[in-house]
Amino acid sequence: MRMHMYVEVLKSKIHRAVVTEANLSYVGSITIDQDLMDAARILPGEKVQIVNNNNGARLETYVIAGPRRSGVVCLNGAAARLVQPGDIVIIMAYAWMSLEEANDFEASVVFPMPGNKLPQ
Repeated sequence: MRMHMYVEVLKSKIHRAVVTEANLSYVGSITIDQDLMDAARILPGEKVQIVNNNNGARLETYVIAGPRRSGVVCLNGAAARLVQPGDIVIIMAYAWMSLEEANDFEASVVFPMPGNKLPQ
């Protein structure tokens, strides 16, 4: 009997985005500029892990698409207590795949420019 093994690997990463807002009154999630989401292949509603480089906080939430070319990276709800505007964050999404798929897979990694804009 052949066993199928799966591993969880990094699928998408937005590396060193700047938090533009923290909205405690919102119902939860992270709002990300749709252009950044597209470049990193992150979907609306997708679960992401967020690491705050300024204070070491780590959290998980889901994504809401923000306006294109806005540069928005806004932590909403309880997550807003773990960031301040201006903090540097890394946003990561993961996927389960077979060992064979994982060996050939390359994550989408985006390095935003100032204002959370995409490199030209």
